[in-house]
Amino acid sequence: MILDPDWAAVDDYIADRLLGADAVLAATLAANAAAGLPDIDVSPAQGRMLHLLARMAGARRILEVGTLGGYSTIELARALPDEGRLVTLELEPHHAAVARANLARAGLADKVEVVVGPAAETLATLSGQFDLVFIDADKPSNVTYLREALRLSRPGATIVVDNVVREGGVLDADSADERIQGTRALFDAIAAEPRLTATAVQTVGAKKWDGFVLAVVTG
Repeated sequence: MILDPDWAAVDDYIADRLLGADAVLAATLAANAAAGLPDIDVSPAQGRMLHLLARMAGARRILEVGTLGGYSTIELARALPDEGRLVTLELEPHHAAVARANLARAGLADKVEVVVGPAAETLATLSGQFDLVFIDADKPSNVTYLREALRLSRPGATIVVDNVVREGGVLDADSADERIQGTRALFDAIAAEPRLTATAVQTVGAKKWDGFVLAVVTG
């Protein structure tokens, strides 16, 4: 899909009017690019949305599945109280090293633990209850991540999943794309899960046409 220039222009307008300049986040994106990380971070407006969701949830413990260079991690960690903690899971050691440097620059190294390895394996080593879970990793494993998020979430916790519209690809039941099939399986798993109250919202902007699942654990 070709990016509509108005989508990006509106994102720029939102950032200019509501977000303002942020030297730490700008440096994070620059460091990610210099290190050769893929340009798949959430947009600034989406990052601020995650920050606000964490604050609205009163989150004291946050779990993130998929760190990349730590852009969304920084926004989430900034929402934590002084004693709050965030655990973020990253498959690639190189990405994790870049994220740790970015978190240190942001003054958040003491609040965030970056765990390296396949998330399906590292999730199994975690215990305790989280107040918010953000899932933004390999899409074929979405259902596994959702199940682990439920295991690790307290009643009332918020679960957010990124990239669930995929430029409309989620409608294609016959798609050969494993990311689309993983996303469709996620919707099916949420629909069948009585402990979740959920919706999904479509987004357009600098990251083209996509969306988020927003869910609350009700039991």
